[in-house]
Parts: sequence; C-alpha cells; structure tokens
Amino acid sequence: MATLTFKKISFFYTSNYEYLPKPAAFNGLPKTCYPIKLYWNLIGYKHNSKRMRPLIIYFSLAYLISWTIWFPLYSPALGIYGLPVLPFHHGIGGLGPLIASLITTYIIEKKNGVKKLSILLFKVKPLVYTLVALLSPFLLAVMASLIDFIVNKTPISLSGLFVAKEFPSFSFIQFFLYNLLFFGFGEEVGWRGFALPRLQSRFNALAASLILTVFWALWHWPLFLYRPGFMDMGISGTFGWFFSLLTGSILLTWLYNSSKASILVCAIFHSTVDIAFLADFTNKNIINYMGVLITIWGIATIFLFKPRHLASTERIKK
Repeated sequence: MATLTFKKISFFYTSNYEYLPKPAAFNGLPKTCYPIKLYWNLIGYKHNSKRMRPLIIYFSLAYLISWTIWFPLYSPALGIYGLPVLPFHHGIGGLGPLIASLITTYIIEKKNGVKKLSILLFKVKPLVYTLVALLSPFLLAVMASLIDFIVNKTPISLSGLFVAKEFPSFSFIQFFLYNLLFFGFGEEVGWRGFALPRLQSRFNALAASLILTVFWALWHWPLFLYRPGFMDMGISGTFGWFFSLLTGSILLTWLYNSSKASILVCAIFHSTVDIAFLADFTNKNIINYMGVLITIWGIATIFLFKPRHLASTERIKK
C-alpha cells in the first residue's frame, strides 16, 4: 500500500487501484469545506461510487414498485378516478422494498446472494432478541396504561390492544400475520436486510439509521394522499411522525446488529409496533404515553450502545 499527498488532501490506494479517502485528510480545512467532505463521504472515488450503486438501484426500485402499486389508491387526490382497487391493496404495496431488494441482490450477487439474504429471513437466534421484538411493544402498552392510571386515575383497560381498527373482523393472529407479511417482511428485507448493512459500511450505525430514515420516510409519501391519519397530519404532526420513524429506525438498527443480521427479528418488531400503535384503544392517552416510552427507549439505546455500532457487538457491514 502506498500513500499519495496533494497539499492537505491525502489518499491511499489499494492493489486494485480503488481510491479511498482518509477522513483525517480533511482535518484543519475551513468549515466552508464541510459540504465537500460530506459529498466525498457519500460518493467518493471509484470505490465509493461502486458501493453506492446498489443502494441507488434499490431505493429507485422500492419507490417505483410501491408507488406504482399504490397509484389507484392515491390517484383520486390527483384527479384520476375509477382505477381498480384490489383487496389488501395497501398491504400489497408494502411488498415494494422486499421485491426491490431481491431484484437488486440478484443483479449484483446472482442466486447466491438471494440465497444468503433469504436465510436471514428465518434466523431466530439469539432467541432473546426475537422475544424482545415479539413482546416489547405490548409491554410498552401495559406500561403506558399504568402511567395513565397513575397520572389521570383512568381505569386500566387493554381490550383494544387486540382489535384491529382497519380489519375489525380479523383475529389477533390474522392481523399479526397480515402485518408480518406485508409490512414486516415486505419492508424489512429491504430497509434493514439490504440497505442498512451497506450504509453501515460507510457510516456509523447512528448516521446510517438517520440516512435510512430519510429514504424510508420518502417512501411513505403517497400515504399522505389517501391514508386516514396521514391525510390530516399537518406540518407539526409530520415532524412528529418523522421523529417516531427515526426512533423506530434506531431500535431496528440495534435489533439488527445485536441479532447478527436477523431480518426475522426486525420484521417481527416492525409488525408488533404497528399493531400496538394502531390498536383500537378508547383511551387515546395510552398511545401518547407509548410514544414517549419508545422515544426514551430509543434515546437510551444511543447512550448505552454508542452511535458507532448501536449494539454490544460490531455493526453489520456489507
């Protein structure tokens, strides 16, 4: 390995002539150069652009697939009416990130890459993180109900926790499986299984979580045109929603890294969080307290496990 120095900017190159920037090379430069440093970290030379290419393909496909599937649902907001809507149409659109990740993985790594990604769908061990993913959102609901009882003297009632407002005829198991398929696996194979380890190879775990949250939030934009709860959210509500998405992203990164890249753990957590926060509680204070509790959990995760890895072990890189 040799070193080249041009004034204050240094590079070292590997035997395959892929140039890598040294972060320390930018030390001492004026603050006005920070955008250059950020751009360099995102794009860089040949090495970095090759690393970013799969992410560009993946995000583009995830948006294209989901937004196209959802089009009949949000087309009335654009003045286009009469397009056919399928049963579970919204859920089918949630499969976009999954389909995009499989296509992109096949393009880059062929069948072997798809096989490796698929194995992570059924990775249960370490079992403790599977249990955390399965039970913690419901524990938050219990804690929120207790807080509401202490603060407001409201009788404790969790009956709405097992009732789906969107599908009232569904049993709890049916609603869980619906969420697990369409939004658990549908999203997490892509966001965490494909995108996160590639972002973590370039950024620390916290920065990767923040960057991924931006792309994840953008993916949701059609929902603001047709989904109840999104349509009347307003600017302040949208900022609150984005912050909750960021909190969820941090916790999902912690689970992903701690479970050694288990997509199953992330999919279960995504599903149970959705179920808990979309539960048909008559007392809306419970949802508010749950939001506070999960935010505290996310912040505590950063302080306990540190931004570099957001886990007690090395972050997963690709």
